[in-house]
Amino acid sequence: MATNRDAAAESSSVNKIEVFWHEGMLKHDTGNGVFDTGIDPGFLDILEKHPENSDRVKNMVSILKRGPISPYVSWHLGRHALIPELLSFHTPEYINELVKADKKGRKVLCAGTFLNPGSWDAALLAAGTTLSSMKHLLDGHGKVAYALVRPPGHHAQPSQADGYCFLNNAGLAVQLALDSGCKKVAVIDIDVHYGNGTAEGFYSSNEVLTVSLHMNHGSWGPSHPQSGSIDELGDGEGYGYNLNIPLPNGTGDNGYVYAFNELVVPSIHKFEPDMIVLVVGQDSSAFDPNGRQCLTMEGYREIGRIVHGLAMRHSDGRLLIVQEGGYHVTYSAYCLHATLEGVLNLPLPLLQDPVAYYPEDKTFSVKVIEAVQNYVTDKMPLWKTD
Repeated sequence: MATNRDAAAESSSVNKIEVFWHEGMLKHDTGNGVFDTGIDPGFLDILEKHPENSDRVKNMVSILKRGPISPYVSWHLGRHALIPELLSFHTPEYINELVKADKKGRKVLCAGTFLNPGSWDAALLAAGTTLSSMKHLLDGHGKVAYALVRPPGHHAQPSQADGYCFLNNAGLAVQLALDSGCKKVAVIDIDVHYGNGTAEGFYSSNEVLTVSLHMNHGSWGPSHPQSGSIDELGDGEGYGYNLNIPLPNGTGDNGYVYAFNELVVPSIHKFEPDMIVLVVGQDSSAFDPNGRQCLTMEGYREIGRIVHGLAMRHSDGRLLIVQEGGYHVTYSAYCLHATLEGVLNLPLPLLQDPVAYYPEDKTFSVKVIEAVQNYVTDKMPLWKTD
């Protein structure tokens, strides 16, 4: 039962969000084609940019600099990761493969994932900037740090690239926290796709709880063999420390918040982490080309509030936020803004939703809730509430 002290802690506000960023990450050019294929079929006049392009991140930077949240943001310059730092999560063979690919100038590492000139430098900046964000918290210089990075990282496994990702930014930060004295780290991933790379890196560890709420997309090929199903619970000492919450397409705000309250919150309470990492992807939004989950700004805002409360209760307010997907160039920035409003625990929204009157099907919401309850009662015995 929560005490008065717990309640007071959970209701407190964070004064600042420390944003770590480096414009060199914009140099990762993913090219044009049919969606993410990089292919010109020869019969289209207009080829679209690859979904993971620099425009999406430019809007995230600008909304934090000039949007109403700007007084709450403090900016820090990111840095390149060093090769030895990468070996805390990735295998030497895989890192050597990336270095060689960079020297050749271009390589298709897997479907939709292209290492072009400038990509490796951007990937090193994304990894180093995330590590700097975590180090900032570990050194006691702030409570909430946000690594605004690209290319994304949560699909990158220890030995291979996947899903637009080369280096696992969040995984590297988690390992840094463990190496620096943290006993337990919880990862909460709300990107629309399963954070398979992060889960893979800590699949046999009971020091890291990886939680992923994602679209029920299953495996998508050799680079992504994990299905993200509820049966992928971890291995060995890590059994029960990987919690997958695959949600039906169109789950929406109510379903996500219910899943958080019924599954994520009790899991974090039982695990009692001394560091929390929130892996954010706005591709769960109502208008994203890569997702079908229908979250709106208010849903992201409420998720931010819930995670804020968890950090206040368990990790002395320390929270690292790491950017992943989010491919609607405009709405992703708005949803990021809303997420950070929630993390700040502000009493009222600073920014209204420009587009999303998106009424949820109440009957469908009930079905989602019933499905989540089944996860709790039938499939997740280690994380059931007592």
